[in-house]
Amino acid sequence: MKAVVFGGSGKVGSAVAWDLSRDDSIDTIGITGRNLNTLEKTKKWIGSSKIVPHVIDVNDKTALTALMSRYDAGALALPDRKTSYKVVHAAVENGLNIVDMLEEYHRRPDAYEIEGLEIPEGMTLDQYGDWIHEAAIKNNVTFIDGMGFAPGLSNVTLGEGIRKIDKAEKAVARVGGIPSKKAAANHPLRYMITWAFEHVLREYMIKLKVIKNGKVVEVNAATDLEPFLFDKFGKNETLECAVTPGMPSFIYTRPELREFAEKTVRWPGHWQGVQTLKECGLLDIEPVSFEGAEIAPREFLLSLITPRLKAREGETDVCVMYNTLTGKKGRKNVKIEYFMWDKADTKNDISSMARVTGFPVAIALRLLLKGRISAKGIVPPEDCIKGEIYDWFMKELKKRNIKILEVSNLKK
Repeated sequence: MKAVVFGGSGKVGSAVAWDLSRDDSIDTIGITGRNLNTLEKTKKWIGSSKIVPHVIDVNDKTALTALMSRYDAGALALPDRKTSYKVVHAAVENGLNIVDMLEEYHRRPDAYEIEGLEIPEGMTLDQYGDWIHEAAIKNNVTFIDGMGFAPGLSNVTLGEGIRKIDKAEKAVARVGGIPSKKAAANHPLRYMITWAFEHVLREYMIKLKVIKNGKVVEVNAATDLEPFLFDKFGKNETLECAVTPGMPSFIYTRPELREFAEKTVRWPGHWQGVQTLKECGLLDIEPVSFEGAEIAPREFLLSLITPRLKAREGETDVCVMYNTLTGKKGRKNVKIEYFMWDKADTKNDISSMARVTGFPVAIALRLLLKGRISAKGIVPPEDCIKGEIYDWFMKELKKRNIKILEVSNLKK
């Protein structure tokens, strides 16, 4: 079997390729990027002759088509919406099964800060989402959409919980990548870059949809601040979370919910700092005039703050998940919770964010390669990781030392 990882030289993409290289049933793993030296470094780090570097510009549709014809399935670990949609578009046209980790539900694309996403002439965003879905069905393509950490593990766990009860009422996903507590003290905003930071700031600024009182409503990101205590896996940490657009498919696939939101977890103080930056206009993208020059405030802020948010030698990250679901089983009020506290793999030099995002992608890609998911079109994780596949998926996570604890009162 042959798999290709688009964006395979990035931190998360390289983790996907690293994991796939450990599978004896996969004989070729392509990794794409725009710099051969970077790709070769990734191949050397992975340490497998299975890795085949491909220098490619995703804007080159002819080259994309030729590359896709050489592989059985692909994973997307791309940094923004423009590049993600370019590859998705080519994949569904060329019959390549794919799994994408972008924080986006391609069936109903976000309307804000589209990051250069190119919409075919004569289509709206929603029409383009429907076209992708319909083209995938027409060409017999399975597109697992939003599979990683969040979206991904959050969708899979809450989707499983909903299947266990009769009536789901409220679901909240609290997920996030944070520095270790020691490292957090060394950085502004008590934060350290574990993901494309420009995209993170976008997630803080746009409007998003949640479900309140049974209705889909639009709210501002980084609001509805909620402190909580994480006390599982031997931890006793106070954290905070605020709403972000991390698993948008749930709005459409689980409309029966009375309440739903996804929230990003951070150390205390982070969200207050973000709010101050927002109020000062430093996260705006519209250019302002300064001494005869036009400057986009967010770009200027990124140039200043990015070096201060990079990990110092020896610093590691943590990924946290605390999801809750409430509803009814018969006449009984029930609650199901999912917990995760994952640490970086220092032995193999893989961050926690790369582990909990990249490894679920690699596991899902195996499902595509083996034909274990039959649904065609855009398929979100909550709709295809279920039953025996869910059990297998969770066992595969455990093999990689990603431990998810489920706590409920179903049997009480």
